[in-house]
Amino acid sequence: MPAPVKALIARVARPSRIPVVAGRLTYVLAAVNVLAALFRSWRQQILHLPVVGPGMIASTAVAAMVVTGILLVPLGHALTRRKRRAWAVALAVLALTVVLHVVRLQLVAALPGVVLIVVLVRYRREFHAEGDPRTRWRALWAFLGLGLVSVVIGYLSLAVRADRMLAEPASPVSMLGYVLGGLVGMGEGLHFRHERTQDAMDLTLGSLGLMTLMVTAYLALRSPEQRPELTDEDDERLRALLGRHPDSLGYFNLRRDKSVVWSDSGKSAIAYRVVNGVMLASGDPIGDPEAWPGAIERFLELAERHAWTPAVLGCSERAGIVWTRDTDFEALELGDEAVVDTGSFSLEGRAMRNVRQMVRRIERAGYSTHVSRIGDLTPEQCETIRADAQAWRGTETERGFSMALGRLADHADPEAVLVTAVQEGRVRGFLQFVPWGKDGMSLDVMLRDKTAEGGLNELMIVAALTSAPSIGIRQVSLNFATFRAVLERGERLGAGPVTKVSRKVLVFLSRWFQIESLYRFNAKFGPRWQPRFLVFPASSSLPRIGIAALEAEAFLTWPRLTLLKGLTG
Repeated sequence: MPAPVKALIARVARPSRIPVVAGRLTYVLAAVNVLAALFRSWRQQILHLPVVGPGMIASTAVAAMVVTGILLVPLGHALTRRKRRAWAVALAVLALTVVLHVVRLQLVAALPGVVLIVVLVRYRREFHAEGDPRTRWRALWAFLGLGLVSVVIGYLSLAVRADRMLAEPASPVSMLGYVLGGLVGMGEGLHFRHERTQDAMDLTLGSLGLMTLMVTAYLALRSPEQRPELTDEDDERLRALLGRHPDSLGYFNLRRDKSVVWSDSGKSAIAYRVVNGVMLASGDPIGDPEAWPGAIERFLELAERHAWTPAVLGCSERAGIVWTRDTDFEALELGDEAVVDTGSFSLEGRAMRNVRQMVRRIERAGYSTHVSRIGDLTPEQCETIRADAQAWRGTETERGFSMALGRLADHADPEAVLVTAVQEGRVRGFLQFVPWGKDGMSLDVMLRDKTAEGGLNELMIVAALTSAPSIGIRQVSLNFATFRAVLERGERLGAGPVTKVSRKVLVFLSRWFQIESLYRFNAKFGPRWQPRFLVFPASSSLPRIGIAALEAEAFLTWPRLTLLKGLTG
């Protein structure tokens, strides 16, 4: 392996501790600021200490301390993520702190600041992560827009009730000055009739100022998340590679919310999505396995440039070996993909008795199925399918990332297969399969009318498997069974205590996530199990990657304010 590649892998897998230490120090200063604001004894003691660093505690208002302390949190996170912009902000604040001490002839107090500046300058190359240029303008517009709104709200709140709130008349300029100062916790110049009234006004203004500064800091320091850039040319090239080097999860990389990075030869590519600073790839690299290392190298270069945490969700054992061999990353078995060989599938035999009975029962209830390619459907039929899907989903979030295409009955996927279940002329459910090379297909969507009889999904799966040979399909990939091996081994006679406890935990989690139910559903059809793995740089990054994966799969969603969503894009 070339030396530059080894150095790149080392930087990604084992980054320097300097940014982490700087970030954690900033967290400590944030906590000190907030505690000093909340507890008078802390405040009195700390005000006599020569505190230096981003967010220096000075004899300012309590509200200013709280604002400063909270603002240090995103700054500390950005320093930990090696953000160049955060480094510049910290350096500027430290320089200002030193200048203020020197002007006051507090040379001893200025010395720690000088030392910290020297350290940051000495290790400036550690803070190399590029920011998103869009966030700079968004931060500026957010500051101006929210600042103006805060001033207007604060001024109107004061001016409309000035005769009842103030002990003596005040000019508009005086009230405006009080509002501007109050936004940073230092409103002065007005005399209120009651102390409680002034406290309420100060709290209102401080809250408005805090909101403005927090949104601005978030936009300025957040980890850049690349907008999807899967161009038409990328889509065409990826389809060509998938035709020559098929993978059961490969077609899902044509999702429109992904970007793609190519090897220098153009013979391999990795599609990915950035979620909260985690660069998530799914499935195997696309294309010639001989060119996978080149795509992996470009993938890691991009991750290192932006200080993203790279991870691969659901790769095969073959790809997992390449990833761990070429990067020194670690791998964890996530579960198994259920693959059914259509040539040997049959409803006969004792093992298929339950499925056979369910299929016959629902057929007697008047259900029938139809199998077709998306390319053979009319635009009107496709629109009807999408309307039914929307009606059945209702307000539920559409889940899926690694094994979901994100679009339904779209003529951009003419080779996709649609299985429709009908009862008395009414569509009651359908499955969509995406292509897996020339002779395979992978389950993408499984939807049904909630009022339909039980066994409908089994009917549609059986219809797909029995009809597959007639349309040239030899193998079908069904749902992914998370931690299947643990569930299976935990049921066996003689299973160890650790395995049994692990299985009980998975069964408990199945109340919220379809872990056990998907495993048992897949097992009905007698599949062969193909393990899939999670590849990650280090164990310490697993919690962050796990949360990002849950968010990408839409199992974890965060509420977002409409205003903030508009500002953050």
